[in-house]
Amino acid sequence: MRVAEVIVDVPTHDTDRPFDYLIPAELQEEIHIGSRVQVPFGHRKVIGYCIGFKTTSSSIRLKSIYDVMDLVPPLTPELVELGKVMADEYLCPTITALQSMVPAVFKGSYQKVIHPSSEMSENIFSLLNPAEQQLFKILAARGEYTWEEACKIPNMTRRLLRKLVAEKRIFVTERIEDRITKQKVTWVWGKDIHKLKAALSSLSARAIRQKEVLQYFIDHPDEIELPKLLARLQTTRSTVKKLVEQGWLYWEEREQYRDPYKNRQFEQTTPLPLTPEQQQALAGISKPIIEEKFHTILLHGVTGSGKTEVYLQTIEEVLRQGREAIVLVPEISLTPQMVQRFKGRFGERVAVLHSRLSNGERYDEWRKIRRGEVQVAIGARSAIFAPFQHIGLIIIDEEHETSYKQEENPKYHARDIALWRAQAHHATLVLGSATPAVESYYHARTGEYEWIQLKERVHGRPFPQVQVVDMREELRLGNRSMFSGALTGSLIECMKRGEQAVLFLNRRGFATFVMCRECGETITCPHCDISLTYHQTNQTVRCHYCGYAEGLPQICPHCQSKHIRHFGTGTQRVEAELKRQFPGIQVIRMDVDTTSRKGAHEKLLSQFREGKAQVLLGTQMIAKGLDFPKVTLVGVIAADTMLHLPDFRAAERTFQLLMQVGGRAGRHEQPGKVVIQTYSPEHYSIRLAASYQTETFYHQECLIRKRHSYPPFCRLFTILLSYPDRLGLMKYGQEIVQFIRNHAPTNCQLLGPVPPTIPRLKDRYRLQVLIKFQADPIVTARLKQTLHKLRNLFDDKELRISMSREMVDLISDRKVLMREQSEEIEILSKH
Repeated sequence: MRVAEVIVDVPTHDTDRPFDYLIPAELQEEIHIGSRVQVPFGHRKVIGYCIGFKTTSSSIRLKSIYDVMDLVPPLTPELVELGKVMADEYLCPTITALQSMVPAVFKGSYQKVIHPSSEMSENIFSLLNPAEQQLFKILAARGEYTWEEACKIPNMTRRLLRKLVAEKRIFVTERIEDRITKQKVTWVWGKDIHKLKAALSSLSARAIRQKEVLQYFIDHPDEIELPKLLARLQTTRSTVKKLVEQGWLYWEEREQYRDPYKNRQFEQTTPLPLTPEQQQALAGISKPIIEEKFHTILLHGVTGSGKTEVYLQTIEEVLRQGREAIVLVPEISLTPQMVQRFKGRFGERVAVLHSRLSNGERYDEWRKIRRGEVQVAIGARSAIFAPFQHIGLIIIDEEHETSYKQEENPKYHARDIALWRAQAHHATLVLGSATPAVESYYHARTGEYEWIQLKERVHGRPFPQVQVVDMREELRLGNRSMFSGALTGSLIECMKRGEQAVLFLNRRGFATFVMCRECGETITCPHCDISLTYHQTNQTVRCHYCGYAEGLPQICPHCQSKHIRHFGTGTQRVEAELKRQFPGIQVIRMDVDTTSRKGAHEKLLSQFREGKAQVLLGTQMIAKGLDFPKVTLVGVIAADTMLHLPDFRAAERTFQLLMQVGGRAGRHEQPGKVVIQTYSPEHYSIRLAASYQTETFYHQECLIRKRHSYPPFCRLFTILLSYPDRLGLMKYGQEIVQFIRNHAPTNCQLLGPVPPTIPRLKDRYRLQVLIKFQADPIVTARLKQTLHKLRNLFDDKELRISMSREMVDLISDRKVLMREQSEEIEILSKH
């Protein structure tokens, strides 16, 4: 007896365990660890994942697996193990962790469909057994047949169907939610030239079109796609079919990947000469790759120091070894420019995974990886789950980016998953950034990561000159404009020289909020405790959290006053003000509103690169990863946007953003300039970013984190509660805190329950509890047990409990370097 352990797609606490199922004899060869299976569960059929096998079971009456869903298991054994770890560490159902690793199309209704791969000649047909003949008769009549229906043909077995697939007589597509997720195309080619010439002479003079087709293959012996052939010769499918039936031509229907870049030409590039710093970095990263041992490196390189070229040449070393590489970049940095660099260097060996692809395109790119047809995967956060089986290198570019943290279950951080996978594959993990996360910097300075620095820009180009403008002083001088005198003058000079500028504002819309000047009331979202943002394009006010929108009110809904005004600054308003102050200026605005359509991001950046605008205005999506030769000026409209948020990372994120956006200027021949407008010029994050004092900033930030016990000097669990009723929520919040106090380790520190920054969202009130604890395996294990129990504490289905963990240690044998304060300060002070 062979039994499969299956995690079923029923994401509840009671079902979050493997269930035993008997494997029928006909499925023995099809099922593997990581296979998706269809199983009986209660009175219904559900999908599940096989996570293991055994020969006995404690269950008295074992049910049998109905079907194996895929010819190739979607998950590798390594990813199955990772799913188990994620479920434990991130306090989520195992099925949720497993499903996060596969394309979204797998979650829809699913059907395997059989298609004939080519026309069946009489000679070949007569050699088939009766079951095969019956199948091909049905396919000839209907064009396709489901896998389940084919299995019901007398004497037809799954093994026989798999044999026909292996012989390429049939091919199988997956139909998901009534959509074919694979494309197919017919290829045509001729026999040898002598036979084609003989056939040409045997045709009658009236068969003009057939002669043209034969002559084409005499002149062009290579195979060609049928649609291209028909278009080129202005002929019909029936003409080609007649020649195939005569045995003079062959044709075959093949599966074809959807390629989102098929209309793009990528010029092949060769490795660039490296600076001494880059060569040293390349040698440092290549050493553990050659030795095939797990190693983590922080590549701390200033903007414009050539980190991408180091990545590319490191990947070449990995490919020479016959291993694979994963490159993660933030979604907003996954620009056509980045794709160009990797496709230009590695061509068809690269798969690209990101949210702007359609479901079908993403699925096809994923299948290339799963089938071993590519060796490099570049993508955003979820690309860390690329199903490679021989990983040699994982790169996380801009590793400090918050987009690497998943906000829905499982609430993983890509950096943690990368550490686990790199150890499992004896691979090298490279964390690259000009402004690394404080946690990564700390681990590098204390020796847990190797620290490799790139301190100089390529070709010795100077860093941009930075000018900090105190907007309070501008106001005292009578300047009520959103542009300081320094930024206005710099823009004028930039345009006179025929150069380009980038203006950054971390807000979209026309104005931050709409307020009545009579009573002081702001127009707020009826479903969230947040003010609505005014959008001038369609004269609406919108909630950027739940999507609620209404027309701009003409009178105040509270006091009926007509004195409604827009306050604050959004990207639309900056654009309008630019055009007012600088008549004739061409501006490209990039924010969520202008880049929501597929291809818009690429189109706008291409227009700016081609010089069709003097100014690129945008939000965070323009702050990093862009390299434009003519950009010599960067203006930060409001540097204080994130500085005063109630978040212990506010200063860190402000520093990182200013350093990154400033790095867009002066990356080529012309020197650059950065103008930072702020109301808090004395704040250390702004002051140190303006003077490029990176070491000083991290030292100061670490001291503050140590003093107040925040990461990297502790671990955090955040519990977010939401409920439709405020009083009910407060009651549950108190009960939860009391339960944690009674069951969690005594050295855990609880903060809350308190309302988060947005107390109400989508008609649900919210409370937050923060748990601080030390990086001790025993403390962590006991706290996780407590939080697991917490999910079953209440029967109220309206109560939602969301848990998020910071700084997860997924590698059991990593040393926890929590030293005494004096030792930490001594190490961090060395410079």
